[in-house]
Amino acid sequence: MSAENISLEEAKQDKLFYFVANVVVYREVDGRCLLLKRSESEKVHPGKYAVPGGKLEWGDLDINNPTRKNGEVLDFEDAVEKMLQREVHEEAGIDIGTDLRYINSVAYIRPDGVPTVMVKFAAKYMSGEVVLEKGSFDGFVWANEEEARDLPCIMGIQDELAKTISIFKR
Repeated sequence: MSAENISLEEAKQDKLFYFVANVVVYREVDGRCLLLKRSESEKVHPGKYAVPGGKLEWGDLDINNPTRKNGEVLDFEDAVEKMLQREVHEEAGIDIGTDLRYINSVAYIRPDGVPTVMVKFAAKYMSGEVVLEKGSFDGFVWANEEEARDLPCIMGIQDELAKTISIFKR
């Protein structure tokens, strides 16, 4: 019998993680990537440049409408792609393609003790003008790898930007 609701009752405490995904958005016309400047009021990395992203949430998995049933397992195909498309639109007001390219991953422990797995992707910019999410970001820049070196970025962002440019310039 398939699950009727999302539950933690059978979950093993030592196997629970937040799942976070970020995406470096590449603009083909000039070979630059979108960097968002985090608000000075943010608790983590205030004023630093970052890329769009977010957490996969239970609400992203409509248990009554899985994309397929895999025996008793309910599958939600493209959940990460859809979440990243939504987050990029919410945070920056633009649209990205669905062809995500893997960059890297990192597992970490947040300051509040919550274990997190972050997977980072690259995607092509498709359309729209950047409109920042109010209260979350104070600015943005489209930068190439050289320009990003001069910006106060969250650790690793410059390398991810360089890898994204390398992926799409092939």
